[in-house]
Amino acid sequence: MRERPGSLRKMATPRRLQTDLTRAETLAWLDRRINYERGMPAGRGPVLGLERMRRLLRAIGSPQKAFPVVHVAGTKGKGSTVAMISAILDAAGYRVGRYMSPHVHRLEERIAINGEPIDEAALVAAFAEVIPRVEALDATAAKRAGSGPTWFEVVTAVALLHFARSGVEIAVLETGLGGRLDATNVTRPLLSVITSISLDHMRVLGPTLGRIATEKAGIIKRGCMVISGATAPAARRVIVATAARRRAPLLQLDRDFSASHVPHRDSGPLAAGSSLIVELPARYATTTGQERYPLAMAGSHQAANASLAVVAAHALRARGLKISAEAIASGLARASLPARIEVVSKKPLLIVDAAHNVASMRALLDTLREPLDRLRPRVLVFAASEDKQIERMLSLAVDRFDHVVITRYATNPRAAGLDRLIEACHSAGLPEPRLAATPHAAVRMAKELAGRQGLVCVAGSFFLAAEI
Repeated sequence: MRERPGSLRKMATPRRLQTDLTRAETLAWLDRRINYERGMPAGRGPVLGLERMRRLLRAIGSPQKAFPVVHVAGTKGKGSTVAMISAILDAAGYRVGRYMSPHVHRLEERIAINGEPIDEAALVAAFAEVIPRVEALDATAAKRAGSGPTWFEVVTAVALLHFARSGVEIAVLETGLGGRLDATNVTRPLLSVITSISLDHMRVLGPTLGRIATEKAGIIKRGCMVISGATAPAARRVIVATAARRRAPLLQLDRDFSASHVPHRDSGPLAAGSSLIVELPARYATTTGQERYPLAMAGSHQAANASLAVVAAHALRARGLKISAEAIASGLARASLPARIEVVSKKPLLIVDAAHNVASMRALLDTLREPLDRLRPRVLVFAASEDKQIERMLSLAVDRFDHVVITRYATNPRAAGLDRLIEACHSAGLPEPRLAATPHAAVRMAKELAGRQGLVCVAGSFFLAAEI
């Protein structure tokens, strides 16, 4: 019999998979599946929907029903918000699962319990249970000229199964793309959180903020509280209307609560030395109505994300979870993620950030304002996916850098070619770009241009950050 696409060796039972399968073989099987993070299959757009995911979860015992969920969607800041909420719950003493995407170094980063990524043995064991069910669904789908579960759907199922098998008490799930049709949107959450919304993934989610907000607001469930950090009027209108239609209590940033970022006098803009002041919603207000917490993540834009995490903690406390002010402070003081304004070296100052759209690029450059004014020479290393607003992203860097080095990452076929990046640099009015064949060569060139006294900023894509 001819082997089905995506099948792995001739392993007939989960038992054999558990005893014989290696991590490399697991990932090779996974990487043969449709993966929208790597781009659309030739000749067709995405086939999105929740029914495949529901079938897969039923086949593995509906693990998503074993624990309550906090569900987080948004364009920018959702990863940081997930990390903060998870760290707060961890500090409060809960066994908390955290599911995020994309990863920077290894797939295991996406699936963590109390901040510790799933280990290789547990990853393979979870896949061993999922793979035979996926291949059975593949066979059924093939008879109907359909498609089986996607790469992201499989990984999501593995995460939920691992959380259930490991006895997590609560899980914090980040959507992958959008929300309404995202594989994570099969749970009944205790709480939904929507971070800021801006233009991104427009080929899939729609060309306007309103259309994108409609997809993000798809995580709002009937009667389930939602906390929103979206401030753009078009996005807010959609979220308000969706929450009202689904009778979901809604708390909004800059309406029901506010956030202020307070840098410490003795710390630079990139140091983990700042504070968040939250003006709480009336229902959670203390005697002063304000609470102040330390922030580990650099950048004033993290204040909005942290305020969502604080209000989420209060909302969960109102649902019966035991979360003290000390747990909130401890969680925010230690929450961190790779490639979020990450300082890699000091001489030159080398910063790697996963900024991959206009809003995140603006936040990055705002955070770097002081070192960009102070240090010379300044070098931008840039690569991006071809479907991004590359010209607009680069236009924000005008007059901020003395040199630009463009490159192309090898780990994702969506990477924009050098010709496209050269044209975008010209269009944006940047200095004539220098070309590097690989991200490694780009950083080496940038460090030589910056010398020991300068600054190198790497931005444009998670995939670029991961390779560097």
